[in-house]
Amino acid sequence: MSVPAIDIDGLTKFYGDVRGVEELSISVSEGELFGFLGPNGAGKSTTIRLLLGLLKPTDGTASILGVPVDDRAAFLDVLGRVGHIPGDPRFYDDVTGRKTLDYFAGLSGDDRRDELLDRFPVPLDRPVRAYSRGNRQKLAIVQAFMHDPRVVVMDEPTSGLDPLVQQEFYEFLREERDRGVTVFFSTHILGEVREVCDRVAIIRNGRLVAVEDIDDLLARSGKVVTVQSPDSIDLADFDFPETIDARIEPDGSLRLVTSGNYDALVDALEGYRIDDLEVRETAIEDVFMHFYDEGDGEDGVDAGDSAATDDESGETDDDAEPSPADAEESANA
Repeated sequence: MSVPAIDIDGLTKFYGDVRGVEELSISVSEGELFGFLGPNGAGKSTTIRLLLGLLKPTDGTASILGVPVDDRAAFLDVLGRVGHIPGDPRFYDDVTGRKTLDYFAGLSGDDRRDELLDRFPVPLDRPVRAYSRGNRQKLAIVQAFMHDPRVVVMDEPTSGLDPLVQQEFYEFLREERDRGVTVFFSTHILGEVREVCDRVAIIRNGRLVAVEDIDDLLARSGKVVTVQSPDSIDLADFDFPETIDARIEPDGSLRLVTSGNYDALVDALEGYRIDDLEVRETAIEDVFMHFYDEGDGEDGVDAGDSAATDDESGETDDDAEPSPADAEESANA
């Protein structure tokens, strides 16, 4: 069997008594577009930082291209074949885009720079401080892919991109997958997950709750039923084994996501007067929403969304100005 491009086994990170992630296990094959979803604070950015060796895990391990993160010498060599787009790309504001790319090229190479700039153009001779949010994101895309990496790890990569550039980026990712490049990216944009991902992992409160093939997940996701009634609706009447999600909306209507047992649904509805009834195919938002709901009431922490400091790694608040060492580490990652 081939070695997974990314292998995460029992990965755990605590910030004191606060859980970042716990017992996380994911395997990503070579040439796979893998989505990593969860609400804010779920542990997505913590996972990415652990995967890239930017944080030291409390327990468990992770590897890229068969090399464990904790094998520091070998892992530094592997990072030369990895691209990284952080959640909030930061560059030196007074440096031009061209000189920024020159710097990263000196660290990792830039065989594909011209090709990528044709596809995602930025004002190269303008200082980065004058860039729009979208241009900063395109600059991050170019630096992440221009050394032709085998694995790319991205955190909210389309943030700030206009819809046309997003579509171009999705097409580019599909082309990279066809070339055998592995892409692991966190996102909260459910539409792009359906459009580009082969599989998706869903994380909540620092724990993995599902790893699913997108098509399989949607195929068994059933229907969304919306019922408006002048009567008060009791959710217990619709507690079937096939019920994925059931809730009373603010207007008093019932919203039910169910994967079957329509006879039982019809029987339950006989007890109510019906003003309106709608049945439609499940959208991807419906499928994932029940994973996003609060479950056990335990809080996780996402290092990308908090100012927590990890004493073991020296990781500090994301708003700090990057040092040259930080920039080099990010480039190698």
